[in-house]
Amino acid sequence: MRRPGLMLYGILCYIFFNITFLYMAGFLLDIAVPKAINDGAPANVPVSLAINALLVFLFGLFHSLMARQWFKDRWTRLISVEAERSTYVLQAATFLSLLMLFWKPMPSAIWSVDGVWALVVYAVFLAGLAMVLLSTFLIDHWELFGLRQIWANNVGAAVPRPVFKTPMLYRIVRHPMQLGVILVFFATPVMTAGHLFFAASMTAYVLIGLYFEERSLVREFGATYRDYQRRVPMLCPNPFRMLPRRAQSA
Repeated sequence: MRRPGLMLYGILCYIFFNITFLYMAGFLLDIAVPKAINDGAPANVPVSLAINALLVFLFGLFHSLMARQWFKDRWTRLISVEAERSTYVLQAATFLSLLMLFWKPMPSAIWSVDGVWALVVYAVFLAGLAMVLLSTFLIDHWELFGLRQIWANNVGAAVPRPVFKTPMLYRIVRHPMQLGVILVFFATPVMTAGHLFFAASMTAYVLIGLYFEERSLVREFGATYRDYQRRVPMLCPNPFRMLPRRAQSA
């Protein structure tokens, strides 16, 4: 290996992100974490809304800014191209950590379920987590988190160019990873005003991010991706399209 320090950097960014994402699961469900979404001393509603909105805005701003190609072109004048994705992963984990650390609780209850319905909600939450994880491996988990780029640099190999493919979940919706994240945001047996604000504002950011990502994918894959857009819904599965053609025409 020519640059073991860079490899260590990528691994640490990867570990930090995964710990942060797992913490977010406990943060949203108030399970096994020191600070959950409804913990802490509540402020008055306008102050809580302002602080929480600022935290979501900062997360979304840097997450979107660093994903834009024009920013990458300038950013990689300061850092190596191979470290760009790992640095993106690092900032995402950092701003998500800050969001959870400084989140102001808004404890007014919107809904609360228990018994069988609580089990159903937990199942949806776990299904969302599984969908996120599976989606990363269906495309390229290691490239998504920057490790493939760094490994290729260390061994002197070229990183393969992106290839358009639609495995498994990607034949049902175009963005199963983001769908899984949205399920994780909303699937809770106890929904408070603060949790609802988190879920709604982060979902709004996901939708804004998908708008720009779709434009980038059209630029990269052209007519192939436009045809994919016509055939497969973005986030909401269409059960009629999932049926065999014979069943649809019956």
